[in-house]
Amino acid sequence: MTAFHRLLDGAAPRSLWMLGALLLLLAVAPHLVDTYALSVLILILYFAYVGQAWNIMMGFAGELSLGHALYAGLGGYVAAGLFMHYGIGPWLGSFAAAAAAALAGAIVGYLGFRFSLAGVYFALLTIAFGEFTRIAFDHLAWFGGSAGLFLKVDMAPNPFDLRGGPLLFYYVILALAAGAFVLSRLLLESRLGRYWLAIREDAEAAQAVGVPVLRCKLSAVMISAALTSLAGVWNAFYYNNLFPETAFGIGRSIEITLAPIIGGLGTLFGPFVGAVLLTGLGEIFTSLGDTLGIPGIKQIFYGLALLIIIMYRPAGVWPWLAERLGFREHRR
Repeated sequence: MTAFHRLLDGAAPRSLWMLGALLLLLAVAPHLVDTYALSVLILILYFAYVGQAWNIMMGFAGELSLGHALYAGLGGYVAAGLFMHYGIGPWLGSFAAAAAAALAGAIVGYLGFRFSLAGVYFALLTIAFGEFTRIAFDHLAWFGGSAGLFLKVDMAPNPFDLRGGPLLFYYVILALAAGAFVLSRLLLESRLGRYWLAIREDAEAAQAVGVPVLRCKLSAVMISAALTSLAGVWNAFYYNNLFPETAFGIGRSIEITLAPIIGGLGTLFGPFVGAVLLTGLGEIFTSLGDTLGIPGIKQIFYGLALLIIIMYRPAGVWPWLAERLGFREHRR
């Protein structure tokens, strides 16, 4: 079966039409909205993309990572450092960024799986590596150390160097999000994807029937890390600065996990639905806090909203929504 047939296998025509309509709407949306709405759309697509990357490791393979900022930070620093010091463009630098993140993922994964760390213990290991890397980058002068690394912002627009306005970055992150969706679908329909699902449900049983558990787990970590690093590259060139405290911070890691958890772990649309909900709620509560002039009200309502969603839709919003819309996709 070709990749194209695997991509469409089992998909209902109604789902494909809806997906095509959504993609078309996202393609023309920047020309229909103002600057503020465009910045919100960019945030939604960014969280949908990194959520999809994290979903491969946790939603498909069942390995909990709370240190994914490690891969995003590495990707951003590698691509930005190569651009600043050697003039290597971010498109080419993305390959180096993905390779560095995949290597880091392989090291973390091998140490964790080799010593049978699972669940919260593996999650703690990922946090530890993220913190270790943050401290290391605080002292690496080549990357700016704790003072940060800044990209030049007075350059002429140039898509080849990822220099330009919000519209350029919107279409780049849209392409990344669409690509991650297609890749996730192909992986789920592949033998590797079915191995991941078997390992997620019962690793010992999967190993008993001949599934190469260690190799499959490592592949999930490395693919997820490499994809996350591309979000780091995009992030570095969009904001034009990098600081170890924010690039590798635990807060960044938590942000990455929220969209798929709220939207629906192990589903293809979950990260996107979660990103829409979280970003929309964040903007609403920010506006409410500014209007009422009460500091901290955003965090209170934001936390309450998340609590309500988790209490009443523990499997995520998308499986519940998909059932009512008549779509087939549920958590695999």
